[in-house]
Amino acid sequence: MTVEGRTAEVFWSDMRTEKGKNLIDKVERLWQRAGFGEIIAEGDLVAVKLHFGEKGNLAYIHPAFVRRIVELIRRKGGKPFLTDTNTLYVGSRSNAVDHLQTAVENGFAYAVVGAPVIIADGLRGKDYLNVPVNLKRFKEVKIGSAIYHADALVVLSHFKGHELTSFGGALKNLGMGCGSPSGKQMMHSDVLPKVTVEKCIACGRCRRWCPAGAITVEEHAVIDEEKCIGCGECTVTCPYRAIKPNFKSEPEALQEKVVEYAYGALQNKKGKVAFFNFVTNVAPECDCNSWNDAALVGDVGILASYDPVALDQASLDLVNAQPPLPGTRLDGKGDAADKFLAVSGYDGTHQLAYGEEIGLGTRKYTLIKV
Repeated sequence: MTVEGRTAEVFWSDMRTEKGKNLIDKVERLWQRAGFGEIIAEGDLVAVKLHFGEKGNLAYIHPAFVRRIVELIRRKGGKPFLTDTNTLYVGSRSNAVDHLQTAVENGFAYAVVGAPVIIADGLRGKDYLNVPVNLKRFKEVKIGSAIYHADALVVLSHFKGHELTSFGGALKNLGMGCGSPSGKQMMHSDVLPKVTVEKCIACGRCRRWCPAGAITVEEHAVIDEEKCIGCGECTVTCPYRAIKPNFKSEPEALQEKVVEYAYGALQNKKGKVAFFNFVTNVAPECDCNSWNDAALVGDVGILASYDPVALDQASLDLVNAQPPLPGTRLDGKGDAADKFLAVSGYDGTHQLAYGEEIGLGTRKYTLIKV
């Protein structure tokens, strides 16, 4: 985090390489130049937060980069593990078994990256802590326990477009990515859950997990709207999808919720967090899809900073400074000033403004080429 009124340092390495300066070595130079080794003490359990990619998606961060960061953590005496939380939607990462399988198939096996993979919120997304934040949208947020209990955190984010937040970088990876599935439901929707009677078999699991006692079960589950607190536990608990996830939220509200979760994920990590943004394979949509469409612009490079707001702002500015690639979703949209806005229809800069407002960082930065 930055002190109010200060300008953050953002370190940037472009994609140019030569003998003795390959991209993996450039990651190490960014690490050294930014001074990231200072966040790690001997014996620290260090969470390396990243997105393992959905099956079929190829835009996620290459495991070779992750391996070098793992090595750098070990050199400082840290004990790294790779981590992410389970998803809200049905896919290849909605429980720890499938999630681990996907991670291995996408190249994040121990033999490749040199560190174990631990799913931060457990087998079914129930292993989380309620972290007080007392902000505009949430009083507390649900953070995966392995991330909360880690001594230090290195956040590796793939900077790309997003269907609802316009773009996703460090703030999105930290906020949505550290929240449990029920927390993800709360971020995505203000609408109370509904039971699809035809799918419900009256198994009672939703009732057992409801913290408000709002569910009764006879022939099927019934949710008392006066008691329901909209926590999302029933949605992520139902094995038959009889209480479906809801993705109805205004874009600015969603962005604020994501940023408040990012705030919660950092509450016990002062001076112990470092951020990388990989501005490569800049797809128009999230890595949660089982595909990735053509990149909107050419690869920009890799950025590093202690400040997630400045890092995302610099990443956005660099993307918007690039010429659009032909044959992409930017075709016919002219030389758009904000390429992600042109594609998604949403202004993602609200997340940056709100992150600055609540003290996560600053949008003012000095870009230092490494």
